[in-house]
Amino acid sequence: MGKRQHQKDKMYITCAEYTHLYGGKKPEIPKSNFRRLPFDHCSLSLQPFEYPMCTPEGHVFDLLSIVPWVKKFGTNPATGEKLEAKSLIKLNFFKNSEGKYHCPVLYTVFTDNSHIVTNKKTGNVFSHEAVEQLNIKTKTYRDLLSDEPFARKDLITLQDPTNLDKFNVSNFFHVQNNLKVTDPDEEKAKLHPAYHLKTTNLETRETLAELYKDYKGDELLASTMKPAEKKNTDKLNAAHYSTGKVSASFTSTAMTPETIQEADAIADDTVRYQYVKKKGYVRLHTNKGDLNLELHCDMVPKACENFIKLCKKEYYDGTVFHRSIRNFMIQGGDPTGTGTGGESFWGKPFKDEFKPNLSHKGRGVLSMANSGPNTNKSQFFITFRSCTYLDRKHTVFGRVVGGFETVTALENVESDPKTDRPKSEIKLLNATVFVDPYEEADAQIAADREKTLQEEAEEKAKANPVLPKSKDSLAPKTYRPGVGKYINTVTTKRTASAEDSGPSTSGASASAAASASKKLKGKTGFGDFSSW
Repeated sequence: MGKRQHQKDKMYITCAEYTHLYGGKKPEIPKSNFRRLPFDHCSLSLQPFEYPMCTPEGHVFDLLSIVPWVKKFGTNPATGEKLEAKSLIKLNFFKNSEGKYHCPVLYTVFTDNSHIVTNKKTGNVFSHEAVEQLNIKTKTYRDLLSDEPFARKDLITLQDPTNLDKFNVSNFFHVQNNLKVTDPDEEKAKLHPAYHLKTTNLETRETLAELYKDYKGDELLASTMKPAEKKNTDKLNAAHYSTGKVSASFTSTAMTPETIQEADAIADDTVRYQYVKKKGYVRLHTNKGDLNLELHCDMVPKACENFIKLCKKEYYDGTVFHRSIRNFMIQGGDPTGTGTGGESFWGKPFKDEFKPNLSHKGRGVLSMANSGPNTNKSQFFITFRSCTYLDRKHTVFGRVVGGFETVTALENVESDPKTDRPKSEIKLLNATVFVDPYEEADAQIAADREKTLQEEAEEKAKANPVLPKSKDSLAPKTYRPGVGKYINTVTTKRTASAEDSGPSTSGASASAAASASKKLKGKTGFGDFSSW
């Protein structure tokens, strides 16, 4: 124990303690101009990335932004150091059902305060906690998704909440030096005087029209003066609400005044899908047998139309089923055969269509494969058993109605347990469309539109009747041949003889008649004051 065991338990503090530990004036920490960049934004465009790439140092860029920069400058936009395109690493971010980035192992949602790392070999993005617990502490350096081996040095930190220097926009090299990569088409467009004109009113358009007429401006200037095209509406696609141009032009000086209310046009697909009342039927010919499919075109028209159009386009011909899991499902529809390719008939993903009476119940349910909400393209899968937990995650658009022995044959094909790829190739040879309700709907719409046009024409004819004139009524009456054939000589002679052979009157009666006429004339007008 000793005498000095309590020598630090003093009732006072020393000058050194007050200065350095408990009081005194603290040194001022210089505050830098810190502007935080979110983890899901490109360090070059400062916008949310779509195709994320990263450098070996962990700077994240978008592919569409970093490639033109590297071609022009050959440097890292964040640090200014030399950078080559081949050193860029493709990142594989994963999203949950809500569309937010998360760790595919722990399912924790990434935020600006998450510790995020990636594997240089595979590009898969994980939380640091998952890698630390499952790779570093166990010393089993294998990718948590693909099981591919890697080294400790292959781990790249994308975001460390304790060190946010590389997320400070103010310190970026391209921001400090004001460097940009502009599109050549945009640079050419800036030379035109109409580039900076976003909206123009009627007076401005008239002025530009005069200038264009006098000086013969270019096509771009002429395009800015064209009014917006009006959608043609009829009885089928006319909405119960207006376009809103009357109220908008009343409150805005940048719009041309409108005084007539016009019904807005409903989307063509919405009109077409109202006429689809039947099921669709397709047969898939595989190397294991045929599958007869019934498509719910009357309930999920978008997904069914995509499938039918791709079948008619021969898009699926020669493709393989790249994923098969026994007691679960078999997936295909990717022309690349990798599970990451495929496009919809319209060239872009379309939205999910969930119906409460369509569920993944039973064997042989046909559903759309996707990579998240509203990302349907061309891939589809057929279930081997009930998978109700997939409801409201994947769009059910059909079912197998014939060829269940083929489904059994597909399920019995062995697959690689690591990649779920069938060991023997399962190929979709071609597809045959038996019933296409969309062609019938288009034909019915065309017939209805023609019928409405005929009805409108009949109504106009009834409102404005035009009586046909006969040829006899149009031609004047002739009395004799030759010159003056249209003059009736009998009536002209009769009027002349009546004037000459009138009865003689006495002088008294003549004077009386003259006086009467004078009186009548006096009543009707002013005199010349000769009687005064």
